[in-house]
Amino acid sequence: MKIGVVCYPTYGGSGVVATELGKALAKVGHQIHFITYEQPARLDLLDGNLFYHKVNIRNYPLFDYAPYELALASKMVNVVKTENLDLLHVHYAIPHASAAYMAKQILRTQGIYIPVVTTLHGTDITLVGKDESFAPVVTFSINQSDGVTTVSDSLRKDTYAHFDITNDIVVIPNFIDLERFKKQKKDHFKKAICPNDEKLLVHTSNFRKVKRIDDVVKIFCKVRREIPAKLLLVGDGPERTYIEELCQELKLTEDVRFLGKLEAIEEVLSVADLFLMPSETESFGLAALEAMACEVPVISSNTGGLPELNVQGVTGFLSNVGDVESMASNALIVLDPKNLPTFKANALLRAKEFELSHIRPLYEKVYEKALMKKESMLIK
Repeated sequence: MKIGVVCYPTYGGSGVVATELGKALAKVGHQIHFITYEQPARLDLLDGNLFYHKVNIRNYPLFDYAPYELALASKMVNVVKTENLDLLHVHYAIPHASAAYMAKQILRTQGIYIPVVTTLHGTDITLVGKDESFAPVVTFSINQSDGVTTVSDSLRKDTYAHFDITNDIVVIPNFIDLERFKKQKKDHFKKAICPNDEKLLVHTSNFRKVKRIDDVVKIFCKVRREIPAKLLLVGDGPERTYIEELCQELKLTEDVRFLGKLEAIEEVLSVADLFLMPSETESFGLAALEAMACEVPVISSNTGGLPELNVQGVTGFLSNVGDVESMASNALIVLDPKNLPTFKANALLRAKEFELSHIRPLYEKVYEKALMKKESMLIK
């Protein structure tokens, strides 16, 4: 198949999933065309089946904000025609699904029918989509898609609960590349951070309020009172300054390191003993899955799709959002030397259930169903 992939090209979860899925599809022979305003962060073009088409955004004095949706729709029309695409797969409801609908209608006036598959990732439904100024467009775009998927059953239920959706929604969980995300021998790195064999806790995110990084710091503070420990914070974003000030206030600066954005996150996870994800909400928890693949147990909140990934008492523990006491107590249970090896082994076993080769065929099945709709339309 020749598939156009539309996504945000950033380090966020939806962009990562879209890029890694596209690369996996290319490896088995599909031709993948990424259509976005910037080359996706994890996309290398060494594979002959991978292509990148840049959406050019021009500024005009008439507009306070450049009309990206219109530029994107036009680019999709162009790429579908010049590359003879079979299907468009858009990640995130707005503006991608709405722009795809516009492109689809333009193409139909030219005798071209292009099926559209939409994948919902989380905040496009739970945050942006609920805004009354966007809700009608989100609802319409989902219902007009030829195939719709979500990354968790929790997100599927939220979508049906908050929007008048008549389309079927298929749950396809996020996935992991176990060739990349696996425990590596990085003993020298662990020794540099934890010279006295302290336990190492890790958190990765985009440092937004929804990630509750202050809870990460508070959990660590309680753990550190009981056992020698260090904390690595990976990522960057609007909450970083506040978190740095909190660490100073709690006198944790000697034991907390801010690493900023890292591409090779698997190297950090390889030396971690515990991963913290106390988020306000998570549609799935991709960062937690990456940790588990590197044999790192998870302490998380019990919100959104996290209970579908993190198994209570097996791969880690789940607590109510904001329950720092419970999370810290559970962290100490996991970090107990007599328990930690079992939790680490269980984390890896759970991650293997989400291996990329198991998930990719599920998307191919959705594509095939969407293409069947195309055939029926052409017969009509």
